[in-house]
Amino acid sequence: MAHFPCDKIQYEGPTSKNPLAFKHYNPEEQIDGKSMKEHLRFAAPYWHVMRNVLADPFGGGTAQMPWDDGSDSVENALARVDVFFEFLEKMGIDYYCWHDRDIAPELNDLSASNNALDQVVSKLKQKQEETGVKLLWGTACLFAHARYSQGAATSPDANVYAYAGAQVKKALEATKELDGLGYTFWGGREGYSTLLNTNMKRELDHLAAFLHMAVAHADKIGFDGPFYIEPKPREPSTHQYDSDSAACLNFLREYGLMDRFTLNIETNHATLAGHTMEHELTVAANAGKLGSIDANRGDTLIGWDTDQFPTDLYLTTQVMLVVLEMGGFTTGGLNFDAKRRRESHEPIDLIHAHVGGMDTFARGLKIAQAIREDGRLADFVQQRYSSFDSGIGAKVESGACTFEDLEAHALAKGEPSLASGRQEMLENLINEFI
Repeated sequence: MAHFPCDKIQYEGPTSKNPLAFKHYNPEEQIDGKSMKEHLRFAAPYWHVMRNVLADPFGGGTAQMPWDDGSDSVENALARVDVFFEFLEKMGIDYYCWHDRDIAPELNDLSASNNALDQVVSKLKQKQEETGVKLLWGTACLFAHARYSQGAATSPDANVYAYAGAQVKKALEATKELDGLGYTFWGGREGYSTLLNTNMKRELDHLAAFLHMAVAHADKIGFDGPFYIEPKPREPSTHQYDSDSAACLNFLREYGLMDRFTLNIETNHATLAGHTMEHELTVAANAGKLGSIDANRGDTLIGWDTDQFPTDLYLTTQVMLVVLEMGGFTTGGLNFDAKRRRESHEPIDLIHAHVGGMDTFARGLKIAQAIREDGRLADFVQQRYSSFDSGIGAKVESGACTFEDLEAHALAKGEPSLASGRQEMLENLINEFI
């Protein structure tokens, strides 16, 4: 039975008027020696595609999901798997991501929940073998259940902490069973609502110990993929410890976790942190720690995480410029952590939304590569810093410079003559390609 009333989405080119066709995403098209699908590595999130009912703070869900009987039964969870893989096949998406409680029910009993997860993982493994689809990353949902209302790996209650550890242990094992390429930690409630009742130092120590235990268990079971930390500054907590790329990197360095951890950056989280996505990606990439991306966008008129599909060409171009500059993805990819609007409630709207997101990133990829091949942007930036290529600048970068050297140089040279940054010219240059 077909649950999405369309054929597999095909590439028809920029002149096509078919809303159920790709205008720019041509999976096998070669860009700088790699196919588009290799560059972009699109992934679908189980939580939004299969489980998001499209509720908001002011009303219940509107999503039509005729394949879902609304129960927390294992049978219902198993039925979803077939629908999800039908969706992946129609979209031509090769990767997916999940939380443990997306794919299998939370049964308020750890043993029963583990058993349910085992049954669904078995079916997912069968479908992966049939289709060639791969798990980009798995993760444990440590934020939805009431037991985690005060945190999981930062809970003030050691019993909750232990439960969270047991849940992550099982999710890691499920990820390994499915040959997952990575594993993600998103600290949805790893933070605080008020410092009046919070021992921040102790909570951060506990979080680091938790992550070290995850690394140790991964080594024990032979899981050698990267661990991802996903920054977000707030919501649902007032403050979350993984607030942005810089904060995450500082935490990983302080607690000796840099070797095994990298970052999974989400656009809407960057917005909530008061940064651009370009900034967050650049901070991570500069540290050699940009592992994967949750592709979406926010709404500047709404102050929460709206998880909208990426349709902004400037955004996708900026993202792909950073990705291309770092040499492309290895274990990571572009996961559409995005949901349809509440008004877009029919199953076919899932198809429309992903068509748009995939096309927008395909255009961003082509534009970014054209900018790189043109070379003017890179040449300008290189020239802007050219005074550090020789003389006193080179001495600074070599680490051999002293304040006395700087003083002598300044006295000899006199007042500097500073060149223009040419921001408007460079913005115009980008517009030539978009």
